Amino acid sequence: TNQTGINRQGISAIQLLHDAAEVRLVAIFSPEHGLFGKLDVPLIENSEDPLTGIRVFSLYGSTRIPTPEMLAGIDTLVFDIQDIGARFYTYISTMGHAMQAAADNRIPFVVLDRPNPINGVTVSGPMLDEGRQSFVGFHRLPVRHGMTTGELARMFKAELQLDLELDVVAMEAWDRSAYFDSTGLKWINPSPNMRNLTEAILYPGIGLLETTNLSVGRGTAAPFERFGAPWLDADLLAAELNALDLPGVLFQPLDFTPDASKFEGEICRGVSIAIIDRERFESVRTGVEIARQLRRLYPHEWEIEAYDRLLGSAAVFEAIRQLRPYAEIETIFDDELRKFMQRRSQYLLYR
Repeated sequence: TNQTGINRQGISAIQLLHDAAEVRLVAIFSPEHGLFGKLDVPLIENSEDPLTGIRVFSLYGSTRIPTPEMLAGIDTLVFDIQDIGARFYTYISTMGHAMQAAADNRIPFVVLDRPNPINGVTVSGPMLDEGRQSFVGFHRLPVRHGMTTGELARMFKAELQLDLELDVVAMEAWDRSAYFDSTGLKWINPSPNMRNLTEAILYPGIGLLETTNLSVGRGTAAPFERFGAPWLDADLLAAELNALDLPGVLFQPLDFTPDASKFEGEICRGVSIAIIDRERFESVRTGVEIARQLRRLYPHEWEIEAYDRLLGSAAVFEAIRQLRPYAEIETIFDDELRKFMQRRSQYLLYR
């Protein structure tokens, strides 16, 4: 769990389980960014929960999989973390690894389900290529999967053939077409640079860019709502993107100076992204179209090779490199996306 694991009254799952008469909380496991979601570092050490004094095992440290030693004395593992709906957001990888460890050690696994904040209907982007599973791509999913953590847990158990006792505690009255701001729940930053729903909606498309030599606004007040680099021409790129007339979005030239992360202290010429119609906006398509324009306008400056790290599709990557039209790129993954929709349907818990 982390800081997002709370109930409607703001009480953490840690406190609730610690205080429950019939439960003995013996260990806590934390994901990337740590127990309180404030760390943006490559390695997090084990620690102690200041409220309960219970040992906190980091699953973003020397290991990303719970070890038998960590699991000693545990009867049940409970997962309670807010995801944001993109394949490469690592909390679902942490869940998958924990499920595998639970299966290997004959420990039941419980998921306290939470909403997909960017809705549970929209599914888009290429599938992860077979054999490219990693911590930023635990399972073969499209970029935007449209599932909750509980639904993904059901998929992981079945498709990875885990011999696991899995219990998903489902939500009540969640409409899968809803965005997070209609749930009545308080937004808690799931990670240091995921500060509002708009950024979460943008993330499946803009997040794809951050492995390249671009700033995606980390170290500024609006991560994922802007991107840029010292070598860009902000006016030109904004004009070219607006000329595409992409649904539900406008682009404005913007200069910004990150105070951390990539290009720290340097002036970046870039673009601010404004979602003007959330229902029409297509995050993955927008991200791919941005990549196409970067490839076209800056074939030498933009380091495209790193773009495939999160994209995870060699065929789509090559099509972007060759500046194929988006409509043609979409046909590359359409068939696999349809097959995924069929796979996905049997694991859905909400209508």
